[in-house]
Amino acid sequence: MKIKNVITISIGAVLVTACSAPLEKPIQGKIKKEVISFTPKVTGRILEIYVQEGDVVQPGDTLAMLDVPEVDAKLEQASGVVQAASAQSTLANNGATENQRKQLKAKREAVREQYVYAEKSFNRSKAMFDEGLMAPQQFDEVQSKYTAAKAQLDAVNAEWAEVEKGTRFETRNAAYGQQQQALGVLKEVEIAYSEKYIIATNSMQIETISLHEGELATAGYALFNGYIPNSTYFRMTIGEKEIAGYTKGKEITLLIPYINRDVRVKVQNVKQLARYADVTSPYPNLEIDEAFYEVKLVPSDAGEDLTDLLVNASVILKK
Repeated sequence: MKIKNVITISIGAVLVTACSAPLEKPIQGKIKKEVISFTPKVTGRILEIYVQEGDVVQPGDTLAMLDVPEVDAKLEQASGVVQAASAQSTLANNGATENQRKQLKAKREAVREQYVYAEKSFNRSKAMFDEGLMAPQQFDEVQSKYTAAKAQLDAVNAEWAEVEKGTRFETRNAAYGQQQQALGVLKEVEIAYSEKYIIATNSMQIETISLHEGELATAGYALFNGYIPNSTYFRMTIGEKEIAGYTKGKEITLLIPYINRDVRVKVQNVKQLARYADVTSPYPNLEIDEAFYEVKLVPSDAGEDLTDLLVNASVILKK
């Protein structure tokens, strides 16, 4: 009877001791990949989406096309402005046309004939006026016609000299500046027009497509979200009591439970979590107010294919 009681007490003591001893839970982490998003630069309605979730796209691939009618209208306006400015610049550089030169030459000859006739009339009238054979009123009329003919000839000669000299360089520079300004506006509109197409700028495995065809995509809204291929890494949180054992470059082994696979990794970076993370831990082996650090682990073998690993799946640190 006494022996049975002793055995019962001993077993009870062992059970109490076992229950009171803290169970050390293995350090766990998560599988992560670098995230990337593609967004439109202009607002437009989605006409067509060329990819599906799960596809891997490469730089230059067209992901979707938007309908932006405002850009189409501005493109037509800018094209018209460029044509007008180019014509003005060409006109300034070329100067008068051949027909304009012929017309001005004929006008100059006609004005010259009028001037010669007025000059002869003036000389005859002046001689008669000097001899008292012409009234002053008549002489004044002849002199006025002569002066007007001379002024008209001077004006036509000035026009001809301008044509011979060509367009002033100030006019040519002004026309050239207007042409360049119009070309700049056209280029700006063409860039906006090209933004109708959402083009991949990086390699990406598409995880989610936020909108569907027919919906309105606003500028800056992340339309395609996914991961950069071959960017798999691992992240885990370690308390300050153990962080000294995870120096940068140290190699360790992780177990991926859902596929029962070991992966060799090395510590790439260690950073302290924000103060709000220093709270009561759910694990018995972590203490209240203990600081925590985030450890980023990357594969030791850069050539190891980890593309198929599921993001946010759990991993366990093997000691």
